[in-house]
Amino acid sequence: MTADPLAPLDLAFWNIESAGHPMHLAALGVFTAGSPSAAAHAADLLAARAAAVPGLRMRIRDTWEPLGLRRSLSALSRPWPATGEPLTAALRRPLASAVRRSLAFGGATREPDPGFDPLNHVRLHPATADFHAAAGALMGHPLERTRPPWEAHVLPGEDGARFAVLFKFHHALADGLRALTLAAALMDPMDLPTPRPRPAEPPRGLVPDVREVPGLVREALADAGRALDIGAAVARSTLDMRSSPALTCAPSGTRRTAGVVVDLDDVHRIRKSAGGTVNDVLIAVVAGALRRWLDERGDGSDGVAPRALVPVSRRRPRTAHPQGNRLSGYLIQLPVDERDPLARLTRVRTAMDRNKEAGPHRGAGAVALLAEHVPPLGHRLGGPLLGQAARLWFDVLVTSVPLPGFGLRLGGDPLGAVFPLAPLAPGHSLAVAVSTYRGRVHYGLVADGAAVEDLDRLARAVTEEVSALTVACDH
Repeated sequence: MTADPLAPLDLAFWNIESAGHPMHLAALGVFTAGSPSAAAHAADLLAARAAAVPGLRMRIRDTWEPLGLRRSLSALSRPWPATGEPLTAALRRPLASAVRRSLAFGGATREPDPGFDPLNHVRLHPATADFHAAAGALMGHPLERTRPPWEAHVLPGEDGARFAVLFKFHHALADGLRALTLAAALMDPMDLPTPRPRPAEPPRGLVPDVREVPGLVREALADAGRALDIGAAVARSTLDMRSSPALTCAPSGTRRTAGVVVDLDDVHRIRKSAGGTVNDVLIAVVAGALRRWLDERGDGSDGVAPRALVPVSRRRPRTAHPQGNRLSGYLIQLPVDERDPLARLTRVRTAMDRNKEAGPHRGAGAVALLAEHVPPLGHRLGGPLLGQAARLWFDVLVTSVPLPGFGLRLGGDPLGAVFPLAPLAPGHSLAVAVSTYRGRVHYGLVADGAAVEDLDRLARAVTEEVSALTVACDH
């Protein structure tokens, strides 16, 4: 394992984090226990297997060496190349190294932790009757930034029939797909398809080939155009703000979580009857649940259409090196103000179709792409300000995390349910993540513990909205 610089979006997630707003994503997996000692056995297995997973031994270290002077001098002190190699080629290697290092000024690298101890990352907790209550308390604690930024918490059930594992991964270490890969590596061994390796990139010199200059100029102009489009779209999105005070809050530093399980067959019935995609239905369910929740708590839903950020993965499937966040996003207004469930679904479908037609590289939801145009020092200095600006950009996160279609096991005990849990942006009171696993849809809700004391009521509203859509489609 070697050190590598954090990708721009990884660096943004690393610097946005604060003590009151941890930037880790998580998943709460619930297993059927085959014996009273299943939870303890699972903790032992996780600790033993973690040592063999290279990605779990990587820590993130800040880099502050200006100009890479020490590295370039050490490179120049090496013996000269074999006779016959041009002098310019011999000099280009250390100079290129120095330039790359200077660009990392104020950045961070992902590198092996020489003192890695899996026992620092896998913890067995006392038995609990409420996995989500325990997960909520753990979600409020930031990960240790001086060690590999991940944890696994094993939660035995009081009834002895189940146990749960809460996996936490810092967003700078992994996005949803990468976190899935790392967590799956800790499950029981199974035969998986071999990922296709990425094609090798040709080596680049310090100065680009003259023949490449027109293409580079066109690419730079296109990037600038996209950045302007995104900025203008963000500005327009703030002109028609119709959110609810229930979705914003002063941070308390505490978290609550809740989970909902929905039959995937019901979702497919709604999709086939009303049109659209499965994702359209899942987003429309969130809109309807918010309407029910706001009305019941007395906040009112009329005239409310909060902006939802729907992340979009730009990662190519089955790549061998899924390092680094590769995300864009769509921004839509959730039709909470619409009374009819089918009309809500139609409005969601129309908005998502419009986003897809424009593509994930333009529009207000694609702000994450701007991270690639910010130098590392800009991320360092602007990260806290960017985090505080999240509430001006969107009101609630609604993200989908893919899971494998096959069943997972840990120590022979089957994984029955898995609830994805998204990080909560500063100023926001709620984040929603959705996964499909073995014929069921799992909604994971994360909320500020002080602002949303009735998160269980919102969870029930999700189930009620699916029922309402099913009934509406049957008539």
